[in-house]
Amino acid sequence: MDGIIGIAGVIALLVGAGVVIGLWQRGRFAFKWLMVAAGLVILNDAMLTRGYGLIPRLLPASDWNWQGKIMALVVTVAIAALPSFGFRGSGVTIRQAEGSLPKSLPIVLLYCVFFAILAHFFPSDHADRETIAFQLTMPGLEEEPFYRGILLFALDRAFLARWRFLGVDWGWGAVLSCALFGLAHAFGYSAGAFSFDPLTMVLTALPAFIAVWLRLRTGSVLLPILLHNFGNSISLFA
Repeated sequence: MDGIIGIAGVIALLVGAGVVIGLWQRGRFAFKWLMVAAGLVILNDAMLTRGYGLIPRLLPASDWNWQGKIMALVVTVAIAALPSFGFRGSGVTIRQAEGSLPKSLPIVLLYCVFFAILAHFFPSDHADRETIAFQLTMPGLEEEPFYRGILLFALDRAFLARWRFLGVDWGWGAVLSCALFGLAHAFGYSAGAFSFDPLTMVLTALPAFIAVWLRLRTGSVLLPILLHNFGNSISLFA
């Protein structure tokens, strides 16, 4: 029940913020797509939690959520395959926009340096093989196609206004998708109360903006996936 209340809180924040932005930018707001985005967040959370415990555990018990991540990834790819989304439009493709990789290199280095510094000051305890395998694969493989793929796609259609910054066209969809990514790590409900960790929000939402820039610049979630897994695993080797 705590998980359901927690995701309900996230959806309330998303819809509330979305409606405020939409009323501010009337004529450039599609409420239908905001509801699609809300539905995607609920569906993703349901897969990650095995339907809030209703779906049987098919993989051996583990400290890591292999089954939930795999289920969420499969659903994300299936949605990206729909004609109303599309692999290219959602960025769920390995094809990079022409000439984008050289221009992305400074941002890639910035991302790597940021997480290398974090790993230096906050090294992880000794990790077993399963932990290393999970962190090298599943976080980026599941989260990037969702947050920087289909969720960004839906939110970009909900909010049509754009502004040019650092060589890419930003929209409220990019801002909200990063905020939702941060909330997924920093916001929750337990023991009868909502909780929020500002530091976790900052350490997840800010790198998400770098990942969004790379997604918008290259047209693909490939680099965000690779960098996400680098960021999650580098402290294991520090």
